[in-house]
Amino acid sequence: MKIEELSGLEVSFNRLIETLLIKKAEDEQFTVRLSSEISQFTRFNHAKVRQTGCVADGWIELTLMQNQRNSVRQFPFTGNWEVDWQLAYTALQELRDELILLPIDPYLVLPSGTNISREIHSGNLLAAEAVVPTVLELVAELDFTGIYAGGVVIKAYGDSSGQKHWFSTDSFTLDYSLFSPSGQAVKRTFAGSDWNESTYIAKISEAKKQLELLAHPTKELPRGQYKTYFAPAAVADLLLMLSWGAVSEADIQQGNSALAALWRQEKQLSPRFSLKENFQRGLVPRFNELGEMAAPELPVIEKGYLVNTLVNSRTAKEYQKIANGANGSETLRAPEVSTRNLGFEQILPSLDTGLYVSNLHYLNWSDRHTGRITGMTRYACFWVENGEIIAPIENLRFDESLYRFWGENLIDLTTFQEFIPEVGTYDSRQLGGSLVPGMLVEDFTYTL
Repeated sequence: MKIEELSGLEVSFNRLIETLLIKKAEDEQFTVRLSSEISQFTRFNHAKVRQTGCVADGWIELTLMQNQRNSVRQFPFTGNWEVDWQLAYTALQELRDELILLPIDPYLVLPSGTNISREIHSGNLLAAEAVVPTVLELVAELDFTGIYAGGVVIKAYGDSSGQKHWFSTDSFTLDYSLFSPSGQAVKRTFAGSDWNESTYIAKISEAKKQLELLAHPTKELPRGQYKTYFAPAAVADLLLMLSWGAVSEADIQQGNSALAALWRQEKQLSPRFSLKENFQRGLVPRFNELGEMAAPELPVIEKGYLVNTLVNSRTAKEYQKIANGANGSETLRAPEVSTRNLGFEQILPSLDTGLYVSNLHYLNWSDRHTGRITGMTRYACFWVENGEIIAPIENLRFDESLYRFWGENLIDLTTFQEFIPEVGTYDSRQLGGSLVPGMLVEDFTYTL
């Protein structure tokens, strides 16, 4: 996106907030959220381009509040003031007509405070015309499938109390797989704000080595408990479960949290395991749907103890807690798991005999109250004997408690971390991801 285009969007957004402040009634409050992007999308299949193009999109979410009632409208945002204001004015009138018909919301949180922020994170992305030759140069002879998405994403906020935030970031994700002739696959992601050719070469080289290992005859394993190394992508999948009814204060209060026993200090995780929210990488905005700013860092689990849950203002109001800038769903936005002592070259020798798991899928709670998670292995998972990869495995279903694999059975975490990006594109290109190490676990339970 050109500088003048970015500037035009920001000018139109600021003018929208200023005009709404003038037009609102004395007893009305409002919030305005902006999501906008200009992104290059290129889809590959069999190392050929199947679809490519540039998407320019933007929308405004206007929430109007009056007499403890609130309602929402969403409409396109173009950066053209005349068009944007006409859409906003129509939405404002519709909301006014609707509010009087709605019930009172006893836990409605009105905008307050005067937080103001402006973050512009510029990157070094591939030019649109360079995406195809750069991505395919190393994989032209392989069965390469994936999608590249890159460009600028903007998130902004303004409200009737005077809060205003602008967040813009250049970023890309490459979500790809290499397939063997038998249909097995190695899955990887590459993401960031700066395209690094040497890092891409290293990732493709590692994937090619695993693709060669997939040519070995597949080993079928009986169900049971196996020592397992989880690569960072698999750790990120397990970590994601904490956003589905675990770290939320509302879930704790309502008895739905998988970490309730940890919160009550009836159980403890391994002192090797620490988790925090870390916004200092600038990959996602710190402000939430109410314009509240989260701290640059928030420890969640420290050396096995739950030290903070995620608390938004609505939960705080309902349960008399102190809000800490969490989003409306109280989910992790910038999670980071701390490293430990397992070096890259030590992974296979330390595993000795067991499973090397690159990816997981189909995860869900099998028993949330005991922290039990079920799912399946997927893509480039191997059987290891005496520190040497012997064969790829058939997919296995697991069912295991986080109190075991992040608790007494956690042997170690790696000395390195990997950024595993959010790659979703529903409604808009998703930001952020998880910064996680690999982990080595004793007696992980596989049920099928």
